[in-house]
Amino acid sequence: MEAYATADQVWAGGLIFARIGAILMLIPGFGETYVPPRVRLSLALVISLALWPVVRGALPGLPETVGGMAGWVIREVVVGLMIGMLLRMFLTALTTAGEIVSLQTTLSFAQTANPLQAAPGSTIASFLMLFGVTLIFATNTDHLFIAGMVGSYELIAPAKPLIMGDFTEMAVRTLGDSFLLGVQLSAPVLVFALIFNLASGLIARVMPSFQVYFAAAPLSVILGLSIFALSLGALGTVFIDRYRRLAEVFAAGAFGGGAGG
Repeated sequence: MEAYATADQVWAGGLIFARIGAILMLIPGFGETYVPPRVRLSLALVISLALWPVVRGALPGLPETVGGMAGWVIREVVVGLMIGMLLRMFLTALTTAGEIVSLQTTLSFAQTANPLQAAPGSTIASFLMLFGVTLIFATNTDHLFIAGMVGSYELIAPAKPLIMGDFTEMAVRTLGDSFLLGVQLSAPVLVFALIFNLASGLIARVMPSFQVYFAAAPLSVILGLSIFALSLGALGTVFIDRYRRLAEVFAAGAFGGGAGG
């Protein structure tokens, strides 16, 4: 070991790997179930080696006991999971939007395997999740993840105490914002469904003998999906703009400072 690196250097690299590996387990794109574990571990190792010269000043020295080493490693893993969870949590906005669109177009019963989640979901929700991950990489938003990994060592340095209160507050706010954004993204289909159902009800009252359901069901699917397709560009633009804003906050280090304020 001494011929290539000292014990302190190996310890610092392992501590960085613990945090980076935990982040890559959860962030969108890299942390999906279809990504092989070896690929994620290899990427975490490469990023750890690249960040070692940058963040080594914020790392503690090699503990004298095995218990001390285990404590530091567990702490870094917890910090990495906290950061990755926030970035993953905002993607639920697309799931919410997809489920609402499926309900309004009577397609919610068509369940399919979602490659980004363990449980199956509606086809539209699965499509929007894949659409969102594609936008993240197409707009180079994933580059902000690397900047956020470096910034996390400034505000959540290993020597500082864990900011569980700030993390809880930001997690609750992020989850609430993602749900609100999901409803906003599905607003065009919601407005269409409201107007269409009101019109169908009026027709049923004016013409009781007319079989409204048999005529309204296919029209609801066709028109609802058409409006969804027309609004898909605006939906993607709004989502990636909001997600980039969250990633920039994460990269700027407001996780520790901004959440508390």
